Amino acid sequence: MLDERKIVVLQTLIEQYIATGEPVSSATIAQNSGLGVSTATIRNDLTSLEAEGYLLQPHTSAGRLPTAKGYRYYVDHSEPGHLRRGTQNRINTFFSSVQLELSRLLKATTELVADETTYPAVVLGPGLGGDKIRGAHVVKTGTRTMLVVLVTDNGQVSQDIVSLGNDLPEATVTEVEQLIVDLVVGRSIPEAATRFAEQAPAVSPATRVILDKVFEVIVRSDQSTRQIYVGGTARMTSVWEDFSVVNRVLEVLEREATLLALMISTHPGTSIRIGEEIPGPAGRDLAVVSSSYELASGSAGSIGVVGPMAMDYRRTIKIIEEVRDGLVDRLGS
Repeated sequence: MLDERKIVVLQTLIEQYIATGEPVSSATIAQNSGLGVSTATIRNDLTSLEAEGYLLQPHTSAGRLPTAKGYRYYVDHSEPGHLRRGTQNRINTFFSSVQLELSRLLKATTELVADETTYPAVVLGPGLGGDKIRGAHVVKTGTRTMLVVLVTDNGQVSQDIVSLGNDLPEATVTEVEQLIVDLVVGRSIPEAATRFAEQAPAVSPATRVILDKVFEVIVRSDQSTRQIYVGGTARMTSVWEDFSVVNRVLEVLEREATLLALMISTHPGTSIRIGEEIPGPAGRDLAVVSSSYELASGSAGSIGVVGPMAMDYRRTIKIIEEVRDGLVDRLGS
């Protein structure tokens, strides 16, 4: 547990390092912390913080840098920052004036976030989960395959192939389609799954095998229909001068499974992942700030950025949350 002075020393060092990108000295902390103590006292605190793993000193004569543990403590004990009026106005104007269909709106949102944060931005679109199913179709595509098509009231479409071990009679396809229509139309996928669990035992064993496979596909469609939008990659060389780091960031952004793991949070609100908290070796000195959003329909997605570990967390968090709120208002209107 850090005492109050060490907390201020750590916060001041991190904010100075974020601003300058240079190791921070005890004299700089003394000038900017408002603690009113000597540099000798601050050096003692820095030594203690280094021993506890919050800081490191690249050279004996240099100042100190935050570690991932230091950033984590800072993030966990900081409030979102305040935005300048111009930034707030740009966000408000974007959502009050833009008239785009969903996919283009989400792509434009990544560019807005990237412009305001300077970091590559990611928006994960809402899946089918909270939408009501407006239409359902089952079409035989081969002797042992069928295509399952779902259309939601928000216009999202899911198409998946179901493969079976035995030949598929046309009459069975018709029966399965009618059952699927009865089970899912007018309901969300979770609601349909509950109804399926209640009514499936009454279906004949042969049809039940097919129906189980179809419903596995339907339940998975919430994830398979999520679209990932990325913006701001052209600006990466202004954030990272080292092209090896740029390549690692691109590796993170190009791996759909990695992005889904980063952007889907297990809890509502804003999430910050730092260094080794990011899956895979590519994220070791990166940070991801993301925030989940939920629409009135129950569909959910998220907005985030991938940036350096030394990002301006307080400002970035505030931008992400303001954009999230603007998007929810825009899509809910």
